[in-house]
Amino acid sequence: MTIRDWPAAERPREKLLERGAASLSDGELLAIVLRTGVSGHSALSLARSLLSAHGDLRRLLSADVGTVCEQHGVGPATWVLLQACAEISRRSLAQRLTDGRALDSPRSAQEFLHAQLAHLPHESFGCLWLDNRHRVIAYEPLFRGTLDCASVYPREVVKHALAVNAAAVILAHNHPSGCAEPSQADRDITGTLTQALALVGVRVLDHMVVGRGETASLAERGWL
Repeated sequence: MTIRDWPAAERPREKLLERGAASLSDGELLAIVLRTGVSGHSALSLARSLLSAHGDLRRLLSADVGTVCEQHGVGPATWVLLQACAEISRRSLAQRLTDGRALDSPRSAQEFLHAQLAHLPHESFGCLWLDNRHRVIAYEPLFRGTLDCASVYPREVVKHALAVNAAAVILAHNHPSGCAEPSQADRDITGTLTQALALVGVRVLDHMVVGRGETASLAERGWL
Protein backbone atom coordinates (compact mmCIF):
# COMPACT_ATOMS: atom_id res chain seq x y z
CA MET A 1 0.00 0.00 0.00
CA THR A 2 1.36 3.43 -0.96
CA ILE A 3 0.78 6.64 0.96
CA ARG A 4 -1.91 7.58 -1.56
CA ASP A 5 -3.92 4.56 -0.42
CA TRP A 6 -3.83 5.59 3.26
CA PRO A 7 -6.75 7.37 4.92
CA ALA A 8 -6.37 11.11 4.31
CA ALA A 9 -5.92 11.86 8.02
CA GLU A 10 -2.85 9.59 8.13
CA ARG A 11 -1.04 11.03 5.12
CA PRO A 12 1.74 13.40 6.25
CA ARG A 13 0.80 16.33 3.99
CA GLU A 14 -2.91 16.12 4.69
CA LYS A 15 -2.23 15.64 8.39
CA LEU A 16 -0.08 18.79 8.44
CA LEU A 17 -2.77 20.80 6.69
CA GLU A 18 -5.42 19.62 9.11
CA ARG A 19 -3.52 19.55 12.43
CA GLY A 20 -0.39 21.65 11.92
CA ALA A 21 3.29 20.75 11.58
CA ALA A 22 3.75 20.16 15.32
CA SER A 23 1.40 17.14 15.14
CA LEU A 24 3.73 15.25 12.80
CA SER A 25 6.45 12.83 13.87
CA ASP A 26 10.04 13.31 12.77
CA GLY A 27 9.55 10.63 10.15
CA GLU A 28 6.42 12.28 8.76
CA LEU A 29 8.11 15.68 8.52
CA LEU A 30 11.10 14.12 6.80
CA ALA A 31 8.80 12.27 4.38
CA ILE A 32 7.28 15.58 3.29
CA VAL A 33 10.77 16.94 2.60
CA LEU A 34 11.77 13.81 0.64
CA ARG A 35 8.49 13.95 -1.34
CA THR A 36 8.97 10.56 -3.02
CA GLY A 37 10.26 7.16 -2.05
CA VAL A 38 12.05 4.48 -4.04
CA SER A 39 10.95 1.20 -5.54
CA GLY A 40 9.24 -0.79 -2.81
CA HIS A 41 9.46 1.99 -0.22
CA SER A 42 7.23 5.01 0.29
CA ALA A 43 8.66 8.39 1.26
CA LEU A 44 7.65 7.70 4.86
CA SER A 45 9.34 4.30 4.83
CA LEU A 46 12.51 5.85 3.42
CA ALA A 47 12.38 8.63 6.02
CA ARG A 48 12.06 6.12 8.84
CA SER A 49 14.98 4.12 7.44
CA LEU A 50 17.15 7.23 7.39
CA LEU A 51 16.23 8.12 10.96
CA SER A 52 16.84 4.54 12.10
CA ALA A 53 20.26 4.48 10.43
CA HIS A 54 21.38 7.78 11.94
CA GLY A 55 19.56 7.77 15.27
CA ASP A 56 17.64 11.05 15.07
CA LEU A 57 17.14 14.18 12.99
CA ARG A 58 20.11 16.01 14.48
CA ARG A 59 22.54 13.25 13.57
CA LEU A 60 21.01 12.87 10.13
CA LEU A 61 21.33 16.58 9.36
CA SER A 62 24.91 16.56 10.70
CA ALA A 63 26.03 13.59 8.60
CA ASP A 64 28.25 14.13 5.57
CA VAL A 65 27.12 13.45 2.04
CA GLY A 66 28.92 10.11 1.77
CA THR A 67 27.33 8.74 4.93
CA VAL A 68 23.80 9.80 4.00
CA CYS A 69 24.16 8.39 0.49
CA GLU A 70 24.95 4.94 1.87
CA GLN A 71 21.17 4.58 2.29
CA HIS A 72 19.55 2.81 -0.67
CA GLY A 73 17.64 5.28 -2.81
CA VAL A 74 19.35 8.36 -1.42
CA GLY A 75 21.72 10.46 -3.51
CA PRO A 76 23.57 13.78 -3.26
CA ALA A 77 20.42 15.71 -4.21
CA THR A 78 18.68 14.46 -1.06
CA TRP A 79 21.65 15.44 1.11
CA VAL A 80 21.65 18.91 -0.46
CA LEU A 81 17.93 19.26 0.27
CA LEU A 82 18.42 18.25 3.92
CA GLN A 83 21.30 20.72 4.33
CA ALA A 84 19.17 23.49 2.85
CA CYS A 85 16.39 22.74 5.36
CA ALA A 86 18.86 22.80 8.24
CA GLU A 87 20.34 26.12 7.12
CA ILE A 88 16.88 27.67 6.70
CA SER A 89 16.15 26.71 10.31
CA ARG A 90 19.41 28.25 11.55
CA ARG A 91 18.86 31.47 9.63
CA SER A 92 15.27 31.73 10.86
CA LEU A 93 16.50 31.54 14.46
CA ALA A 94 19.16 34.15 13.72
CA GLN A 95 16.65 36.55 12.19
CA ARG A 96 14.31 36.08 15.14
CA LEU A 97 17.09 37.16 17.48
CA THR A 98 18.15 40.15 15.38
CA ASP A 99 14.74 41.72 14.81
CA GLY A 100 15.44 44.58 17.21
CA ARG A 101 13.94 43.12 20.37
CA ALA A 102 15.95 42.73 23.54
CA LEU A 103 17.26 39.29 24.34
CA ASP A 104 15.17 38.69 27.45
CA SER A 105 15.37 34.89 27.68
CA PRO A 106 18.45 32.69 28.16
CA ARG A 107 16.42 29.96 26.48
CA SER A 108 16.31 31.93 23.21
CA ALA A 109 20.08 32.30 23.22
CA GLN A 110 20.53 28.61 24.02
CA GLU A 111 18.27 27.52 21.16
CA PHE A 112 20.05 29.79 18.70
CA LEU A 113 23.55 28.77 19.77
CA HIS A 114 22.60 25.10 19.77
CA ALA A 115 21.39 25.43 16.18
CA GLN A 116 24.61 27.19 15.17
CA LEU A 117 27.06 24.83 16.86
CA ALA A 118 25.65 21.41 17.76
CA HIS A 119 25.98 19.96 14.25
CA LEU A 120 29.64 20.89 13.73
CA PRO A 121 32.22 18.05 13.66
CA HIS A 122 34.94 20.41 14.91
CA GLU A 123 35.12 22.76 17.87
CA SER A 124 34.08 26.34 17.15
CA PHE A 125 34.19 29.34 19.47
CA GLY A 126 31.95 32.34 18.81
CA CYS A 127 30.50 35.48 20.32
CA LEU A 128 26.89 36.64 20.41
CA TRP A 129 27.36 40.43 20.57
CA LEU A 130 24.72 42.60 22.26
CA ASP A 131 24.13 46.33 22.56
CA ASN A 132 23.49 48.21 25.81
CA ARG A 133 19.82 47.15 25.75
CA HIS A 134 20.77 43.50 25.19
CA ARG A 135 19.58 43.52 21.60
CA VAL A 136 21.54 41.20 19.32
CA ILE A 137 24.07 42.92 17.09
CA ALA A 138 25.55 39.82 15.49
CA TYR A 139 26.83 36.33 16.06
CA GLU A 140 30.43 35.80 15.01
CA PRO A 141 32.22 32.43 14.91
CA LEU A 142 35.77 33.57 15.69
CA PHE A 143 37.92 30.48 16.19
CA ARG A 144 37.81 27.05 14.61
CA GLY A 145 39.61 24.08 16.09
CA THR A 146 40.09 20.37 15.73
CA LEU A 147 37.83 17.63 17.03
CA ASP A 148 38.42 18.53 20.67
CA CYS A 149 39.93 21.99 20.99
CA ALA A 150 40.05 25.51 19.59
CA SER A 151 42.61 28.16 20.51
CA VAL A 152 41.01 31.40 21.69
CA TYR A 153 42.94 34.67 21.57
CA PRO A 154 41.62 37.39 23.92
CA ARG A 155 43.16 40.18 21.85
CA GLU A 156 41.14 39.12 18.79
CA VAL A 157 37.95 38.90 20.84
CA VAL A 158 38.47 42.43 22.18
CA LYS A 159 39.18 43.70 18.67
CA HIS A 160 35.90 42.29 17.37
CA ALA A 161 33.98 43.67 20.35
CA LEU A 162 35.22 47.16 19.55
CA ALA A 163 34.53 46.73 15.83
CA VAL A 164 30.82 45.99 16.41
CA ASN A 165 30.51 48.48 19.29
CA ALA A 166 29.23 45.80 21.65
CA ALA A 167 28.20 46.50 25.23
CA ALA A 168 27.80 42.86 26.24
CA VAL A 169 28.49 39.39 24.93
CA ILE A 170 27.48 35.76 25.34
CA LEU A 171 30.45 33.51 24.67
CA ALA A 172 29.78 30.11 23.14
CA HIS A 173 31.55 27.03 21.89
CA ASN A 174 30.67 23.42 21.16
CA HIS A 175 31.99 20.07 22.32
CA PRO A 176 31.92 17.75 19.28
CA SER A 177 32.12 14.79 21.69
CA GLY A 178 28.50 15.57 22.55
CA CYS A 179 29.05 16.21 26.26
CA ALA A 180 28.20 19.77 27.29
CA GLU A 181 29.98 19.62 30.65
CA PRO A 182 32.31 22.66 30.86
CA SER A 183 35.98 21.83 31.36
CA GLN A 184 38.42 23.64 33.60
CA ALA A 185 39.93 25.14 30.45
CA ASP A 186 36.48 26.52 29.56
CA ARG A 187 36.23 28.17 32.96
CA ASP A 188 39.75 29.55 32.69
CA ILE A 189 39.24 31.18 29.28
CA THR A 190 35.94 32.60 30.49
CA GLY A 191 37.72 34.36 33.33
CA THR A 192 40.47 35.62 31.03
CA LEU A 193 37.99 37.00 28.49
CA THR A 194 35.80 38.54 31.20
CA GLN A 195 38.78 40.52 32.49
CA ALA A 196 39.99 41.51 29.02
CA LEU A 197 36.57 42.67 27.81
CA ALA A 198 35.87 44.57 31.03
CA LEU A 199 38.80 46.84 30.17
CA VAL A 200 36.87 48.08 27.12
CA GLY A 201 33.48 48.22 28.84
CA VAL A 202 32.03 44.96 27.50
CA ARG A 203 30.24 42.70 29.98
CA VAL A 204 30.32 38.92 29.62
CA LEU A 205 26.78 37.74 30.40
CA ASP A 206 27.37 34.04 29.95
CA HIS A 207 29.48 31.33 28.36
CA MET A 208 27.39 28.54 26.88
CA VAL A 209 28.85 25.14 26.05
CA VAL A 210 26.87 23.30 23.38
CA GLY A 211 26.72 19.51 23.43
CA ARG A 212 24.71 16.99 21.45
CA GLY A 213 21.40 17.36 23.23
CA GLU A 214 21.93 20.08 25.80
CA THR A 215 23.62 23.41 26.38
CA ALA A 216 25.43 24.18 29.64
CA SER A 217 25.46 27.74 31.00
CA LEU A 218 28.40 28.85 33.15
CA ALA A 219 26.27 31.76 34.44
CA GLU A 220 23.56 29.39 35.65
CA ARG A 221 26.21 27.46 37.57
CA GLY A 222 27.48 30.61 39.23
CA TRP A 223 30.86 30.50 37.49
CA LEU A 224 30.74 34.08 36.18
